[in-house]
Amino acid sequence: MRIRCAEDWDKDVLPVAVTGGTRFEFEIESKHPFLYFKPVVAGNGDTVWSKGTNYLALAEAGTREVYPYFLAEDACTVCDVREVRENGTPVRYRVFSPPGYGENTLKRYPVVYMHDGQNVFFPHEAAFGYDWKMPETLTLLAAMNLIDKLLVVGVYPHDRERDYTLPGYGTHAQRLVERLKPQIDKDFRSLRGPQSTAIMGSSLGGVAALHAAWQHPHVFGMAACLSSTFGLRDDLRERIARERKPPLRIYLDSGWPGDNYEITRDMASLLTARGFEQGEDMLYFGFPRAHHDERHWAERVHLPLQFFFGRFVRPGPGSVAATKYLD
Repeated sequence: MRIRCAEDWDKDVLPVAVTGGTRFEFEIESKHPFLYFKPVVAGNGDTVWSKGTNYLALAEAGTREVYPYFLAEDACTVCDVREVRENGTPVRYRVFSPPGYGENTLKRYPVVYMHDGQNVFFPHEAAFGYDWKMPETLTLLAAMNLIDKLLVVGVYPHDRERDYTLPGYGTHAQRLVERLKPQIDKDFRSLRGPQSTAIMGSSLGGVAALHAAWQHPHVFGMAACLSSTFGLRDDLRERIARERKPPLRIYLDSGWPGDNYEITRDMASLLTARGFEQGEDMLYFGFPRAHHDERHWAERVHLPLQFFFGRFVRPGPGSVAATKYLD
């Protein structure tokens, strides 16, 4: 493997080190603070360029590690609807696997579990014909060098009103912890710890997300709650006020008017009073004129993704590491 970059797209940059035939390290000198590059494979007189957009390296960020892929995907990136059962009650879900998943077979990925899975991937499934556009957003964030690639599990509610409110959200969270997550960890190359596992939802789905993380912080280390309907039928405020602060990162947001603005501000204030710090382990935003619908949630879902999984710039020597993971 070698790379080509914007300094000269016709010139090969050879690796300075190769480890195990799968990891190739490159060093590039440039007068610019950023550089676009692309891994290539040469052989038999042909040059094969990696798929997807060009990669972006930032001098201030130090080493950029990438997992290029060169072949057409051998499986769909959004799997068909699957299910696991518990006492006859199915948990239905889809899984988005990112581009290159089928080729980089030793790489493992963080996971985001998303409530209301019917609204996550496809407009024809979504309640009002507009989905969260998660694959598109994740592809853009990865291209911008803002986050690493992720697995996304869209969880379909069995009975939404019951699954996402008291007392049903306790059973629902237990199903996710005891049945769905073990199945995902078995079938997909996931990073399994709470520091790599988030749960997300909007409206009542956001309430259920916070409950699942608060109840099971050893499983879900991060919870994103967009326009959440706190206080309708839940005991979260009472529990958060009296229970020990768990090791969580929590994202909250709401629009104004008419988008659960007041109750979300109250929840943010309560979490702050319990020791969560804005910009550290909690992040809250308010959005003027934002509506309570998938279109507006899709526009801002990149914020919790960056908060949980962001590549933060740290000064370091500029280099590139291209890792080709194979069995």
